[in-house]
Amino acid sequence: MAEQTVVSPVPDVEETPPARPPRRPGARTTVVSVLAVAAVWLALVLPVRTRDLTPASFVQVPLEGLLLVAVALLLRRAERRRLLATVLGGVLGVLLVVKALDLAFDTVFDRPFDLLNDWYYVGPGVGVLGDSIGRPAALVVVVAVALLAVAVVVGVAAAGVRVAGVAAAHRRASARALVVLATVWAVGAVAGLHVGSTGTLAGHGTADLAVDEVRQLRADLVDRKVFDREIARDPYASTPADRLLAGLRGKDVLVAVVESYGRVAVQGTSYSRGVDAVLARGDQQLRASGYSVRSAFLTSPTFGAGSWLAHASLQSGLWVDSQQRYNQLFTRHRLTLSRAFAQAGWRTIFDDPAITKDWPEGKRFYGFDQSYDSRNVGYRGPRFDYATMPDQYTLAALTRNEFTADPGRPRVMGEVDLVSSHHPWTPLPHLVPWSSVGDGSVFDGMPAQGESATAAFRDPNKVRALYGQSIEYTLGTLVSWLQVQPDPNLVLVVYGDHQPHGYVSGEHPGHDVPISVIARDPAVMDRIAGWGWQDGLRPQPDAPVWRMDTFRDRFFAAFTPAG
Repeated sequence: MAEQTVVSPVPDVEETPPARPPRRPGARTTVVSVLAVAAVWLALVLPVRTRDLTPASFVQVPLEGLLLVAVALLLRRAERRRLLATVLGGVLGVLLVVKALDLAFDTVFDRPFDLLNDWYYVGPGVGVLGDSIGRPAALVVVVAVALLAVAVVVGVAAAGVRVAGVAAAHRRASARALVVLATVWAVGAVAGLHVGSTGTLAGHGTADLAVDEVRQLRADLVDRKVFDREIARDPYASTPADRLLAGLRGKDVLVAVVESYGRVAVQGTSYSRGVDAVLARGDQQLRASGYSVRSAFLTSPTFGAGSWLAHASLQSGLWVDSQQRYNQLFTRHRLTLSRAFAQAGWRTIFDDPAITKDWPEGKRFYGFDQSYDSRNVGYRGPRFDYATMPDQYTLAALTRNEFTADPGRPRVMGEVDLVSSHHPWTPLPHLVPWSSVGDGSVFDGMPAQGESATAAFRDPNKVRALYGQSIEYTLGTLVSWLQVQPDPNLVLVVYGDHQPHGYVSGEHPGHDVPISVIARDPAVMDRIAGWGWQDGLRPQPDAPVWRMDTFRDRFFAAFTPAG
């Protein structure tokens, strides 16, 4: 029998699939990567001043972007790369939000955002916005903006991770691009190559912004000690009450603050011609009533808003240019104008129709004996956006409550805030005979809230015109009120608190505001003759300019006998 050869079966061998070619990114992936690069680029090159916001400002090589790509190429481990890119991207996101706030504050307040102090403006901002669109809608806007800020930070952080991942996935191409761009940056830095009128090809603005923010925080902390020393120094703190302001004995003194009344209202704008005409007519009317007027400019510590900073600066004789300084001042004792009058024997009053709740600081810090606001002057008429009542009613009620014809009443020193010219600017009522003002219901049916606020915001020319008309209304009302005052001993100080918002005043118009002293008694004008102020309600472009905090001491010096 033949021997059979048994052949063992060949075991099954699992086939190894052929290597797949590299997967090309799809259109969606490419779009996401491009958007990520664009987001990081925007965060890096967006300027912080409106004057720099031009197409040319985006044509630069940002140093911080080169560093982000370099780190992505150096870190081989994906976990470390993602962590660092997330942190760097998050910081860029925060700085992008800060840049947006800087641009907004530059537009409205003509200054950058103060990271430590300017959060205070959220409350007043919601109030003003609520006067235009309603408080519920204003709160919705605030929540939406806050969510958008969070989304920006998260989105830029995610974009940073994406950019780092793309750079690591294409190391050779990224390394070559990095070398080329770094060379361009170095050449631009050495040669100082400019793009547009302000930017440079070698960009590092975001790093500068981060350094500036840290410096500002440090400066804010140091300023607390500096301001403490300034508060403590007061050359008039120990002046005897019988000498203080003795040159005004027997006079009623009223400080009238005209909201948003800036230099632009009387000089070189599309609306200043109308204001100038009202002032020229007012000069004639005041002269006919026996008044003399001297005018100049003050430099306000604030712009566009923050009226309380201007009030505190003029009253305290200190430069109160931040919310931090304001809060700090109110914890200390200081001889304000109103407190000085109170110590010298005047009855002191404060009248602000914009106030809708108790304000204990009026008595505690400023020394006012009586405060009037929207709740206690008997107004029954319509509201005019921010202004709870028109200026004519404010002055009529002030006459009724304080400036009566009673010869036995005490002499009054007061501050009145005229807010019909407050943002948002909308049509206002026309003047009515003073005897017809009554409880304010005479203003029913006149232009009221909401009639054109929205339209004005859509049309910059309209809002500028309405601003000019509001200043005309307030100043015309004030002149008319003075004409019907029988008191020959009335002395009036009228000044603007700040320039209007940047979209009304234009780019960087300065912080100067008009100020006027009005009186019938020639002796009052003689005491301020050395100031060099000009005749009439309208200060000319070359009129003297004082910083607002210097007014208190010069006023004290003029009306307090030496000794």
